[in-house]
Amino acid sequence: MIEIKNLTKVYPARDRPVTALDGVDLSVAAGEVYGVVGQSGAGKSTLIRCVNLLERPTSGTVTVAGRELTALSGRQLRAERRRIGMVFQHFNLLSSRTARENVELPLEIEGRLTRRERRAKADELLDVVGLADRAGAHPAQLSGGQKQRVGIARALAAEPHVLLSDEATSALDPETTRSVLKLLKEVNERLGVTVLLITHEMEVVKAVCDSAALMREGRIAESGTIAELLTREHSELARELFQLGPAPEASGQPDTTVLDVTFHGDSTAQPLVSQLARTYSVDVTILGAAIETVNGQTVGRMRIGLPGRFEENVVPIGFLRERGLNVEVVAADVAAGGTGHSLEEVAS
Repeated sequence: MIEIKNLTKVYPARDRPVTALDGVDLSVAAGEVYGVVGQSGAGKSTLIRCVNLLERPTSGTVTVAGRELTALSGRQLRAERRRIGMVFQHFNLLSSRTARENVELPLEIEGRLTRRERRAKADELLDVVGLADRAGAHPAQLSGGQKQRVGIARALAAEPHVLLSDEATSALDPETTRSVLKLLKEVNERLGVTVLLITHEMEVVKAVCDSAALMREGRIAESGTIAELLTREHSELARELFQLGPAPEASGQPDTTVLDVTFHGDSTAQPLVSQLARTYSVDVTILGAAIETVNGQTVGRMRIGLPGRFEENVVPIGFLRERGLNVEVVAADVAAGGTGHSLEEVAS
C-alpha cells in the first residue's frame, strides 16, 4: 500500500544543510497498522509528512496505492491527497465549528456532496467514533480524547485508503490513549484502512501495531513485523518492548551464561524452563521476566542464568531453541580469560 524508496529530505540552513531523512526505505502492506518509533529528532515527523507530500522530499519516491506521488503535482496530487487521511497531535480543529462541521470540512472542499449529504456523512462518522451525541458541540466543549475522535472522523470523511497518525496520542492521558488506540484498531479492522503512525511510545506499538520500524538519525535502523522482531536475535525493538534492564557483563557473572529467552504462541503456556532444569540437572537462575500483550497476543521474555561457560551450555541452549524459543546470548564466559569473542560469535 505504501512503498518508500531511498527517500531523502535535506533542509537548507545558514551554517550547513540539515539531513532529516537519509535514504529511507519502508514498505507498509495493505490493511496493516505500521508504527514508526524513535527519539525526538530521528526524522519520524518529516517521514510521515513526506508520505502525503506536505513536505516534498529532496530525492527518492513515495508510492501509495500504486500511484507514485512524488511524480505528481497540482490537481493530480491534490486528488491523491484526499485519499490519505491525517490525524494530528494537537487535533487542529476549527474552534468556530461544531464537531459535525469540522468533520464536514474536507467534504466541503471536495465539493461532491450536497449539504444534506455532507451532514449525513458527518453524523455517520461521528457515530463510528462514538460521538453521535456530541455532533453539535464546539471543540472548547470537548475533552482531549473527544477532540481526537473528531479528528479521526474528519480524517475518514473522504474515505481514505491510508490513515496517517502523527503522535496522535502523545497529548492524552493513559486511559484516553488506550481508548483512542482501540478506536484506531477498530477503524483499521472495520473499514480496512491502512494505518501508518509515528510515536515515541512503545506502549502504542504493543497495543495496535502489526509491524514496526525504528528510526535513528534519519535512517531506518530496524524494521519488520512484530512477530519477526520478537524472534530476531539482538533486536533493539524487541528489547524496548520488553524492558529487562541492561545486559550484564560476562565479567560480572563469572562462569555464567546469561540468556534472554522469548516465549510466544503455544510456548507461553509450557513449563520449558523447568523442563530444562530437570532434563539437564542444571540450576537455572531467573534474573528478570516480563509478560506483555502485543497486538492481542501474549508474549513473554525471560532473562536466565545457566552455570558454566557458553561451551558448556550449548546443549541446554539447543534444547530451548528446538522448542521454538528465541534464545539470545547476552553475556557469556567462553574460555579461560573469556577474551576475543563477540556475543554474535558466541551465539552463532
